[in-house]
Order: sequence, then structure tokens, then C-alpha cells
Amino acid sequence: MRSDGDPQDVLRRMFDAAVARAMPESCLPAFLPTPPSGGRTFVIGAGKAAASMARMVDRHWTGELSGLVVTRYGHAVPCGRIEVVEAGHPVPDTAGVAATRRMLTMLHDTTADDLVLCLMSGGGSALMPAPVPGVSLDDERGIARSLLRSGATIAEMNCVRKHLSLVKGGRLAQAAAPARVVTLAISDVPGDDPSVIASGPTVADPTTSDEALAILTRYDLCVSDAVRDWLARPDSETPKPG
Repeated sequence: MRSDGDPQDVLRRMFDAAVARAMPESCLPAFLPTPPSGGRTFVIGAGKAAASMARMVDRHWTGELSGLVVTRYGHAVPCGRIEVVEAGHPVPDTAGVAATRRMLTMLHDTTADDLVLCLMSGGGSALMPAPVPGVSLDDERGIARSLLRSGATIAEMNCVRKHLSLVKGGRLAQAAAPARVVTLAISDVPGDDPSVIASGPTVADPTTSDEALAILTRYDLCVSDAVRDWLARPDSETPKPG
């Protein structure tokens, strides 16, 4: 077997090469859509890489552009025309709630001529909290902590999160209608399922509210009556494929 140096040095170079390949500036520019001919472009997003992704978009975008992304505390970078907000991760906080509300307000008057470019990466589930009616941020924070300790898979955790959110599980795409929505995502989940990455805010959700309730039961999680009442309501169901 050929040896090109110290094993630790080899491993370090392999690690650095893998990280460089996953950096937004390296992997995303080729996937940018064409700017709309007559409408506006809004950039929204969340995740630990959201600010770096937004900086890439700002550098390469040739048309009009505005937007807001939210990232973890300490991960912000200057993004020109796109505002960056920092919030709590892995447990959501009020800064994340406020940023998500601002994104929804931004999308309130979109038209069919507009483009919404959604940038998602790992951590987006916690960084884009939007509690459903009757469920408080404290409820959501408690569930996040319990799920993190429970041993649940990321898919199971995000199934619960989707059904307790006004933006996850495809609801953000609904809020952006009738604009065209294009999502660029950097995956941190096994299998790279777009509906699982950051709880799939722009992707139709194949999971159900009944499954979310079953996960809470499976891991014997203590949740408020408000959470269980919401999950029992038809309104809790997310947009489905097709």
C-alpha cells in the first residue's frame, strides 16, 4: 500500500477536501435558476449553512434580489442584498420565531411572476420555528429537547416537527403561492430525502399526524394537552404528494 505521509495528515487532507466540496460556493452556483423576466426574486432560508448559501446567491445573481435567511448564532456572514438573522439551535428561540414571521410577511403579496428561492441546510428545523395555534414556543422547545434525548431518528423528529409548524412539511411553499418556488438544499440526513432536510418546508410531506402521535407515544414523551389536541385535528395535516 502506498503511503504519502503521516496518516493524520492524510486524514486531515481528506476531511478538508470533503468539506470544501460541500461548501455552497463550490456546489450550488450551477443550480441557480434563471431570474424571472418580469417579477421579483425573494430569497428565504434557514440552516447552519444558510448565510454561506445566501452569500453565494448574492455574488452570482444577476437580477434584482432581496431576502432574509436565519442561521445559528455565530454563523452569520455578510450577504449584501440578503439580510441574515441569527437564532437558537438545536432548541428554537424567539429570534427564530420572529425571523420566520418576517419571511411569511415577505411572501404575503407574491405573484405568479415572482420567484422564491429557498435555501435550506441542516439545522433549519430548529432555526425556522412557527408554532401552530394553541401550541406555544415553550411546548415546541420542550418537544425538541425531549426528542433530542429520546433516541428518535431525524426522520421521526422531523415528522413531529412538521405537524406542529405553520411552515414545515410543505406549508412554506403554500404560503409562497402563486410564486414559483425553487429550493436549493445541502443535506445532512441519511438518504438525502428532500422532505426530511430541515423538515421539508417547501416539499410535500408523506408523513401524517397519526404518525406524529405514534412517535410521541413510542418514545413515551410527555407533551401538553394542546399538542395532542392539535395533532388530533384535521388542520394539523400537512400538504401531501400529488
